Parts: sequence; C-alpha cells; structure tokens
Amino acid sequence: MSAEFDKILPVLVRGKVEFILIGGVAGIVHGSARLTYDVDVVYSRTGSNIKQLAAALQPFAPYLRGAPPGLPFSWDERTIRNGLNFTLTTTLGDVDLLGEVLGGGGYSELLPHSSLIEAFGVRFRCVSLEKLIALKQAAGRPKDLEAIAELEILLKETRG
Repeated sequence: MSAEFDKILPVLVRGKVEFILIGGVAGIVHGSARLTYDVDVVYSRTGSNIKQLAAALQPFAPYLRGAPPGLPFSWDERTIRNGLNFTLTTTLGDVDLLGEVLGGGGYSELLPHSSLIEAFGVRFRCVSLEKLIALKQAAGRPKDLEAIAELEILLKETRG
C-alpha cells in the first residue's frame, strides 16, 4: 500500500510530533521525480514526543509491516520507548518511524541539517538535500544508490 503523504504528514504535524522528514518523500520535496511508497521520518525520543507520536497515529491502526496477521502488537508509549525504529503499515499507508538513522544519528543530530518547509498543507522539518544524499550513501541499498545521481543533479541546480 502506498502512503498518502498528504494525510500522514498533517496527522503528525497536528499531533505536535517533533520529526524530520527524510527518505524518498524528502527527495520529492526537493524536486525528485522518483516514486516512493512510504514516509520516512526521524522522530524525537523525548518522553513528551513519544506520547504525542503514540496518540497521533493510534487512530490509524499502526501495525508492524510484514508481521504475520494476529501477532500481538500494541502501539503505545511503552512500545515506542522500548523500541527505536518502526516500519509500520497504517490505514493511511506505510510509515517508517526512525529513532536513529545510519549516517545521520537521531533527531537532535539531524536538526542542524534540516529546515522548516511547507508542503502538503502543513509546515514541518525536512532534511537538507546535502544530508539526504549522505543518508542515502550511508544506507548503501541499490535503490538509494540509484537515487543519489538524481539528487546530486538537483543539488547542482539549486547551487546555480
């Protein structure tokens, strides 16, 4: 199921969740034409943010993506505190909630490499194009390596 970016991101913003958009949707925000099927965000691991994250997504039936149906899974503050990175399916589509990301660290480490943007009718933090390229290089997956060439062209174009 592809994610409905125009619905997932506003849900997080309205829920006052502190997050930074990374991944393919961040690439789209920066001008990429590549398709992506999930929303990837790095979220703050503070107690209050974990509480807000749990509450914001609860109405959309978050469940571990790829887990067998019926596997006991409870989406709540305790689960988020005890975990770190979650690949979820929701009624709005797939979302990857990352407490830390390879090559970027956690929310506070990525914060200086992000800026507030407006997209999908809301304002939120998005990782810089330079840092997005670095994250994709660190991940090293074939699909990330393929995306880097296009992102580097976009970076050259923005620098004039």
